[in-house]
Amino acid sequence: MTVEDPAAWADLFTRDVDDQAVQFVRPADTDRPTWSAYDGGTYLGTVSAEPDGGPPLWRVQTTREAHRELADAVRALRRPTSWPREREQVARWARRLLADDSLLAVDVETTGLVNPYAVQIAAVDRDGTVVFNEYVQPNAAMEPAAAQVHGITEDRLAAAHTFGRLLPALTDALRGRTLVAYKMDFDRGVFERELVRHYGSAAAAEQWLAQCRWEDAMVPYAVWKGLWSAKRGAYRNQRLGGPHDAVADCRLLLAKLEQMTQSAPAHRW
Repeated sequence: MTVEDPAAWADLFTRDVDDQAVQFVRPADTDRPTWSAYDGGTYLGTVSAEPDGGPPLWRVQTTREAHRELADAVRALRRPTSWPREREQVARWARRLLADDSLLAVDVETTGLVNPYAVQIAAVDRDGTVVFNEYVQPNAAMEPAAAQVHGITEDRLAAAHTFGRLLPALTDALRGRTLVAYKMDFDRGVFERELVRHYGSAAAAEQWLAQCRWEDAMVPYAVWKGLWSAKRGAYRNQRLGGPHDAVADCRLLLAKLEQMTQSAPAHRW
């Protein structure tokens, strides 16, 4: 049984999706790559494999949506009946954000994942115009894995300004704005760490952060996609999928916000 050739798959097989077994049964009246999915004996729905020049796309029969991974098709089948209402709430949130003249998408590339410092900070307005984009001298070691992800080397940062030198311009760019980030607690946490180091005071850092209104797009996007994780009992978080350049990731985030303004198609639900 190979992923590339679903037509050769067995009539009956089992896959674990989020630590929960799902049984797939091909209907007796067909030899097509179509299976009914059962979760603990409960019928979830039907999925079909479609050729796509390599690994197949998995089509959910009821909604016609396609997923690259069979597991994601199962997660779509598992989504709760409240999903259309929850997705509409996300759509209203995204419309409200995009109607805000002060909106900026922000992204920070860092020295790593654990207590990192900034190496690039960008802010882009809702029209895609770059409001701020600077490399940052972190005065901290760069983790090799981080450099492999974003491609920012210590040599590139040799002539970059420190966060403190950039802070006046950054303050002018962000003060009073609504800031949306993908996984906001990470980006805001980097700002906070830099500000505490600069001011020597957590209170001063918090005062600076309070000049902006912060919004997180990761959880809303997970709800909008609607891929339910039985293991977590929540919608599965999605990767932003950007190139790990702060400006490009900001623009991608704004494009995701535009996508999220769309409600679930009524005819599917």
